Amino acid sequence: MLDERRGVSRFDEDGVERAIYALLLAVGEDPAREGLADTPRRVARMYRELFAGLREDPGSVLDTVFAESYDDVVLVRDISVYSVCEHHLLPFFGKAHVAYHPKDRRITGLSKLARLVDGVARRPQVQERLTAEVADTLMASLRPRGVLVAVEAEHLCMAMRGVEKPGTTTLTIQSRGTMAVGTAERQETLRRLGW
Repeated sequence: MLDERRGVSRFDEDGVERAIYALLLAVGEDPAREGLADTPRRVARMYRELFAGLREDPGSVLDTVFAESYDDVVLVRDISVYSVCEHHLLPFFGKAHVAYHPKDRRITGLSKLARLVDGVARRPQVQERLTAEVADTLMASLRPRGVLVAVEAEHLCMAMRGVEKPGTTTLTIQSRGTMAVGTAERQETLRRLGW
């Protein structure tokens, strides 16, 4: 299922190539010169990969669940995350930490949590929404007692333009259910993350 609000149904590789060609002209470059001749095609292929999440339901990776009598928090730390800021189309990257407290014997494979992060990140994003979408998708798909998602990332729109502060990181946290703001389980999960 695709997000109907986004209205994206297919990737127009030829359209991206034409747009990159026009962009190179607009910034004063010669898109026909040797170093740039294949750039529009390369960028189009790269965008297909970077924005693959627009054409898939990231929650579908959580369709596989296992019945286990596990009744404590599952925490996967340091999931590499790469996305593109929708404001400047520059990358942001860092680590995601995903925790959930299973309910009704429903757990998922650990790699599925990393795939969920990738699916949500592979679209034009803001870090705040990325964090919330991962948390909301986990709650809807696994129906756990609680969820906590934290993302720490560096944004190249802050590092290489504007305020030019490389190395600056942003932390966003979203929590639901028994890990909601003000709960003991949230505090314990944050402590396990070293915060």
